[in-house]
This record gives sequence, C-alpha cells and structure tokens, in this order.
Amino acid sequence: MGVNRINFRDPQAQREGLGRKLIHLLLLAAFLWLVGFMGFIGFIPREVRDATTKTDAIVVLTGGGDRLAEGFRQLDAGLSPRMLITGVAQGVSLQQVIDGMSSDKSVVPSPENLACCVTLGYEAGNTVGNAAEAAIWVRDNKIASIRLVTANYHMKRSQLEFHRALPGITIIPHPVFPREVQDNWWFVKPRILILLAGEYHKFVGAWSRGVLQDCKLWLGGDHMTPDWWPDWANFDWVNFDWANFDWPDMHLPDWKWPDWLPRPWSSNP
Repeated sequence: MGVNRINFRDPQAQREGLGRKLIHLLLLAAFLWLVGFMGFIGFIPREVRDATTKTDAIVVLTGGGDRLAEGFRQLDAGLSPRMLITGVAQGVSLQQVIDGMSSDKSVVPSPENLACCVTLGYEAGNTVGNAAEAAIWVRDNKIASIRLVTANYHMKRSQLEFHRALPGITIIPHPVFPREVQDNWWFVKPRILILLAGEYHKFVGAWSRGVLQDCKLWLGGDHMTPDWWPDWANFDWVNFDWANFDWPDMHLPDWKWPDWLPRPWSSNP
C-alpha cells in the first residue's frame, strides 16, 4: 500500500523560483557577453606593429577606400611585388575600384604597375570567401608570406579565417583605422557600438565554427582533422546507413514509478 505524503510546497512559489533562476541565467549570459565584448574591444589593434617586413604579396580585403589606399602605399614602398584585392563585385574593373576610393588617389601606382602587379578577386562575398579566394591565389603563385590589409576592428576575424585557410603561410597583419571608429567616446555612440557588437558576434561565430570543425561536428564543407583526433572517432555519422543497421534486441524490464517516491513534476501529494 502506497504512503500518501503531504506536499507543503506552494506551486506559486515554485513558479516564482523558476522565474528567478531564469533571470539569474539571463543576467549571467549578459555578464559573460559583456566580458567577452570588452575583451574583443581590448584586442582590436591600435597600431601597425610591423610596417617594414617585406612579404611575397599584399592581400587587401574590400570594404573601404582606406584599405585600398594603404595597400597601394605598401606596394609603392616596395614591401611586396604584387597585390591581391579580394571581394571585388562582379563586373567591376580596376579603374572603377580606384574611382570609388574616397581617400587620396595620389597613392595609386602607375598604369604599368597596376597592370603587372595588382590582381582583382571576384569570387569572395564575405571574410570566409576572402580567405578561400586568397588561398587559391597564394598557392597558384607559390607565395610564402602575405601582408593582410583590412580595418582594425575586422583584423582579428580576418586573421582567424586566413590562418585557417592558409596553414604554414606567414601572415603579417596591417590594420587601417577607419574614421568611424576613431572616437574616444565610441561607447556612447550607438552607430559605433552596433558596428563593433556585430563584428564581435561574427568573430565568436567564426571561432565557434573552427572549434566545431576541429571536433568534426561541423557538417558543412571540408576541414582538416587535428593531429590529436583518435582513429576511432572518424565515424561517418551523416552517411551511415542507419535504416539497415542490425540493431541488437534489447528488452528493458517493466518499470513504474514507486508509489512511495514523490513525482518532482507534480504538485499533487
């Protein structure tokens, strides 16, 4: 015979307790987001640390005239004999790219140098595509080192993607500093905050995708298996024929909830 137990717990109090836990969880998530965001802000480059080392090529990511102008300056300074501009829209010529520069056009090389030393890449539509397009160009031209030119707030994510796409290639970051982020009061400017928060989320997404790829849990595209990955873990969960798998006969014993044990999801005694 089962023993009836009186439940002294108030269902309303239980719901309020669950609500408090949810609020605490949301506050913890907000705190972790803020800590990560401030850490991301702290790692945004404030200067070009290596402006003199020569490389085999310069890679400029489209997205601002300042990036292109800086790439031309490095090319003119002799820091590299060639340059790739990746992420150019389809059908846009080099002259149209130059005409769209908002910065000083005096840094544009001569037509001869443009013809021999500057390549346009039309295949990339985002940072991942930039890295993939640059990887093909680097391999085709037997390049061992590049100088990567992009906005300072975009540099960390770009380095992440380029190191992933170009293992073994020396990558020297060369950030440019757009006017929209050169503001000491950026933390009270909604436009700048939205820009930086968006880039932070993209960086977290790129980093998370890399972790998932290393763990062989990411199902989209080819990826390299880390050296430490065990052989037994190379099971193809996606393409395995689960429908025809010979499952073992498993008979679980009949079981029911004991009468003497209160059900945690029920408020009834």
